[in-house]
Amino acid sequence: MRRSILFLTAGLLACSPRAASAEPAQDGVADLGSYAARVEMHPFESLTLTDRQFLTGTSEGAKPVTVAGLLRIAKPGSERLPTVILMHGSGGLGGNIEFWQRALAARGISTFAIDGFTGRGLTSVNTDQSLLARTNLILDIYRALGVLAQHPRVDPARIAVMGFSRGGQAALYASLKRFDAAWNRSGVTPALYLPVYPDCAIRFRDDTALVDRPIRMFGGSGDDYNPAATCAAYAERLKAAGADVGLTVYPGAQHVFDNPNGPAHPVVAKGAQTVRACAIREAEGGALVEGPNARPFTYTAPCVQHDPHIGSDAAARAATLSSVSDALEAAFRRP
Repeated sequence: MRRSILFLTAGLLACSPRAASAEPAQDGVADLGSYAARVEMHPFESLTLTDRQFLTGTSEGAKPVTVAGLLRIAKPGSERLPTVILMHGSGGLGGNIEFWQRALAARGISTFAIDGFTGRGLTSVNTDQSLLARTNLILDIYRALGVLAQHPRVDPARIAVMGFSRGGQAALYASLKRFDAAWNRSGVTPALYLPVYPDCAIRFRDDTALVDRPIRMFGGSGDDYNPAATCAAYAERLKAAGADVGLTVYPGAQHVFDNPNGPAHPVVAKGAQTVRACAIREAEGGALVEGPNARPFTYTAPCVQHDPHIGSDAAARAATLSSVSDALEAAFRRP
């Protein structure tokens, strides 16, 4: 039975939340409209599996795990609200997740921030991406949809999935029909997918067959962690297949440009692994292989590089917030 733990209840506000910025005011206090009316912690069951298990649709031998999601309900009352799932990247829950929680709350949108690491005994996989198979976070998203589908304050017709870096990759590929059919048991198809600086380096089988929902991707031209050019190539393949997909690339923006707590100037993410030089694809039997010789891919492969850069960018962050807000408004109007 799913457990639900009340984490925090805020007092009801006499006035409705304002559609205001989630940036701190001059006195250092964030706008009250960005605070949630209620916060709940929801543990839920998932699996820790290999990429091969996920890709072949088998859970045999997978390890059960309890992960959790933080639901921030944007408004008091009893109405069902639009909700955005937030999926973190290789560093776990951080400042960018909090930014989006508050920014979306200020717009009357609830959020469900998944913690895919703590329940698995992880805090970060930046310097060793082999600690957790990439596809686990896709499964966590599907399991989170099951939690939200049953919640009385969530409108299941107005759920979007947003992810960042490794989590952006999960948000992107959660839209594949094949994965959705194999693993999504929630009965919910998200209204919109929002990958932010995702890793688009893996070419999965049937990866242009998507559920019939829009995708809006965001990246930076200065990103040498997950280069936007790789996602641009994938976006072109998706468009050719008839998908509703868009990619916005901000000039000079670095990886994690949306994190207000990130460095104001680009710095090296020392020891972090990047597959920017890898050509990874799915072969027969769910194997991931790399390069023209189709060698089994591991993070010891010569194509895996280190020390990419990260950096905050206030202009790109504000522009992304505006574009995401517009995309959510359009998607949530869909019949």
